[in-house]
Formats: sequence, structure tokens, C-alpha cells
Amino acid sequence: MADAVDMLADLQVPEFAMAVEGTKHWLIASDVADRDGIGVELYVNGNLVVEIFRDDTKKTREVTLYEKDVPLEYVEEAISKFKTETPWEFLD
Repeated sequence: MADAVDMLADLQVPEFAMAVEGTKHWLIASDVADRDGIGVELYVNGNLVVEIFRDDTKKTREVTLYEKDVPLEYVEEAISKFKTETPWEFLD
């Protein structure tokens, strides 16, 4: 167990943060390849369900649902996470 802890301590963390909550996984990441901005993604059981993205080029904030029937609580939780974990102001 100590070896695993030491390995995690030496791990280089990329430019995103991930938190695990049961079967829900949150990814907060910037995207400058295909788009220019930052977003919050919710994965449930390993599947992308909701993304909220602040697009600095278009000056928009967009919600994308990746499944047909997404529980309202997931959408509300994603909005809350987006508002607390990402900067609100657009970047130039």
C-alpha cells in the first residue's frame, strides 16, 4: 500500500482535475485543440452523460447531453459544479 501511495505522490498531474463520487466521475478540463475554453464533464458508470463548456471564442456557455434520458439532478449538479469550479469570465 505504501508503494502505491508513493507512486501517486510522484505522479505528474495533467492540466485537469478529477474527483470520484461513487459511480460518478467529474472531469474539469480546458480544451484549446478543437475549441478554446474550459468545461465540466460528468461520467456515470464510465459513460459521458453531461458536458457544460465555456467557449471563449464564441463567448458562449453550452450544455450537451450525451444520453437520451438524463436525470434532472445530474444536470443541476453539473451546473452547480460548472459555476463553482470554472472561471465565469470569458478569456480573450
